[in-house]
Amino acid sequence: MYFPASHLWIIPALPLVAAAIGALVPRSGRALASGAAIASMVAAFFVSCLALHTALADPAAHAAHNFAWFDVGSGAMRLGWLLDPLTAFMCVMVTFVSSLIFIFSLGYMKEDANFKQFFCFLSLFAAAMLGLLVANSLLLLFICWELVGLASYLLIGFWFHKPSAAAAAKKAFITTRIGDLGFLIGLLWLYDSTGSLLFFDGGHGVLEAATLTALTGKTLVCCGLTVSTAIGLLIFCGAVGKSGQFPLHVWLPDAMEGPTPVSALIHAATMVAAGVFLIARVYPLMSADQVLANVPLHALTVVAFIGAITALLGACIAVAQNDIKRILAFSTVSQLGYMMLALGVGSWTAAIFHLLTHAFFKALLFLGAGSVIHAAHHEQDIRRLGGLGAKMKITFATFAIGMMALSGVPFLFSGFWSKEGILHAAHEWDVSHLPLYAGLAAVVLTAFYMTRLMAETFFGKSRSHESGHAHENSAVMTVPLVLLAACAILLSLLAWPSPWLQHQLDPSAHSEPGGISLMVLSIVLVAVGIGSGWAIYGRKPRATEASPDPLETAAPDIIAALAARLGFDELYAATVGRLNSGFASLADFMERWIWGGAVTLLARFGEFTGVVNRETDENTLNGGFDSVSHQIRGTGRAYSRAQTGDAHGYMRFIALGFVVLMLFVMLGGSR
Repeated sequence: MYFPASHLWIIPALPLVAAAIGALVPRSGRALASGAAIASMVAAFFVSCLALHTALADPAAHAAHNFAWFDVGSGAMRLGWLLDPLTAFMCVMVTFVSSLIFIFSLGYMKEDANFKQFFCFLSLFAAAMLGLLVANSLLLLFICWELVGLASYLLIGFWFHKPSAAAAAKKAFITTRIGDLGFLIGLLWLYDSTGSLLFFDGGHGVLEAATLTALTGKTLVCCGLTVSTAIGLLIFCGAVGKSGQFPLHVWLPDAMEGPTPVSALIHAATMVAAGVFLIARVYPLMSADQVLANVPLHALTVVAFIGAITALLGACIAVAQNDIKRILAFSTVSQLGYMMLALGVGSWTAAIFHLLTHAFFKALLFLGAGSVIHAAHHEQDIRRLGGLGAKMKITFATFAIGMMALSGVPFLFSGFWSKEGILHAAHEWDVSHLPLYAGLAAVVLTAFYMTRLMAETFFGKSRSHESGHAHENSAVMTVPLVLLAACAILLSLLAWPSPWLQHQLDPSAHSEPGGISLMVLSIVLVAVGIGSGWAIYGRKPRATEASPDPLETAAPDIIAALAARLGFDELYAATVGRLNSGFASLADFMERWIWGGAVTLLARFGEFTGVVNRETDENTLNGGFDSVSHQIRGTGRAYSRAQTGDAHGYMRFIALGFVVLMLFVMLGGSR
């Protein structure tokens, strides 16, 4: 069945209508709000499947439908929809994973007083993300990009009565706005240079050959960069903020303050995926300067090194965390670094493959963590859990599948294949092998901290009252876990025995099988990570929550630094925070005493000159005319008071006047 690009608006419109329904129904309309949200996502999933079927019929085509939004002078600002395999695969993933998260939320949030508002915000979040995916205009993408930021603010701070949740929402919103400012500048610069923001427009789009050639032909005098490189780096700033890349990664772990389904949605299907998708979408612009050998810096080189730093940094910090959701949050930071690394070394298809597989097993892990938290009466500290494997068998089995997919256990799990694609691309990169080394180090650390998480949570004995009374959750929460676990395994078929997905995303790319030696090395590193994690935490589980952590005992200073997230928050508070406070204080002083004082002085001077001018005007220029006029008005006002409209009063005055007149006549006659 053919699905035209002009109908793509239906996909984001369905959850947007559900969000409107959730906003308008009363608080008692819980069933209507949640039912509309889930139904809209299921319907959007089927529509996305139709779009994918059409896109795969001709993977090399970019079917675009453009339209005028409003007139600008003699022209018009145009927006559009774009259907290609990248859009279609992403829409299928977002709608499917979001549907399962919505269903899971029925059980997780059933006792919440703001149940219907929660589903309203979820639907808005999904609608914004889907609008971002189907956009054929960088402007439309940016509009939906900002709506994603708004929805994340509402959901991270959903439990706004908790100060930590309110602070986390503000932190996420402000931090991502820093990156978005660079994105906006790049967007405006691109429009100024090309006169368009459409990706594909019959040969005139910003991602088409003629425009890219013109952009790479212009060089900045100040630094020698091409215009395409400068614009690409500015757009990358937006991706750094949204996808939690170093140094703007600090908001992502704090986003755990929101409900766990929100964490799953942000870390798997929506917000953080937007940054990786953005760079993949504008990849022709980012890679346009690769044909030039005399430029001082290539945009993708920056992307590769930022991704490598983020991958290693996130994995290191995750090793020392004790909150089950924060471990997974730093894991997301690390995996997003892998994706950016793949983009930077020239394999955007490997990045998208890992993005898709990661969405399924990371949603599985977060929902599994939510199942644990819900059963353990909202206990999140893995030191106070333990022994849940025997009590929550479905959660344990599905979580184990997610853990092995994330760790890259061969060969059954999709995470192994997508990770291998990234490592192979890094190995083939001829600029530097440092990103490859960072990726290999992160392989060991990922397997280690996920084994630690499994051992501390599901093995041993219960170490608190909350975990001791835990039990398996209802089917509405466990069925999504089973489906996601199945997908985490079945997605490996997209890469084995041939990289089918990469070929569908980019038919022009020549994918070669990864080197056997690199694959063997990766498998050995995974085994080392899992083996060491089990030897330290699984072989002899922690007896009580107060039992010392073996790593902390062995290297207390290093673990303390990692547990404190290497002090990035404190560093920003001491530098950027104080600088901002200093500027704010200076601005307040300037406003109160400099500008405010000047305004007050001018006002007083105006009052003085006004008085002088009034006296001069009255006595000199007008010759007292205003005073005479004022006296006449006073006299008229006095006479007007006599006109009361009271007939009896008038008769009394007439009678009195008659008496006075008669007396005057009589006295005059007597003379």
